Amino acid sequence: MKTRTKLFLVVAIIIGLAACNKTDEPIDNSIEGTYSGILTNKSATGTIIGTSNATADISKTSDGLIEVHCYGDELDTTFMLNYYNNNDSVMVCLTGNAFEEMYGHMMGQGHMGGGMMGDIQNGETPWQHHLSDEHQLEDEHFGGFDMMNHTFGYRFQTTDGDNQYMLDFQGEKSR
Repeated sequence: MKTRTKLFLVVAIIIGLAACNKTDEPIDNSIEGTYSGILTNKSATGTIIGTSNATADISKTSDGLIEVHCYGDELDTTFMLNYYNNNDSVMVCLTGNAFEEMYGHMMGQGHMGGGMMGDIQNGETPWQHHLSDEHQLEDEHFGGFDMMNHTFGYRFQTTDGDNQYMLDFQGEKSR
């Protein structure tokens, strides 16, 4: 019986060491970094027109604000987004003039309390607080980060003449 126990422990230790000895560098758990992925071009009705490789470089510029540089064969754009923690996700929202153009009011006009985020309710995530203070129920948002899978997705809405279409980026953090 003692021999079996020792053999079991040796096998368990070897398996444990092998599982912990990965050769890939761990991905840090911040939203900053490079996300490599696919840009899907869709018509306004959702029909896929084409796909291409694309990259999004994400960098924090200040607390709550990121710069996104998304580029590939179909797109090369840089823009700013606000970001908000939401459990195992980080959600994004337009900022500045883009926010005002999309939602019809400046950021902060819907805020009921004193200072920004100063009146967050018990158990409410920063994202939930942002939604309740700044948005109507039907307001659309265009992306965010899945922190468990280290991915970033964002939808660009654009027009080409009279034709409206969407470019959906979906990428995985590579560094």
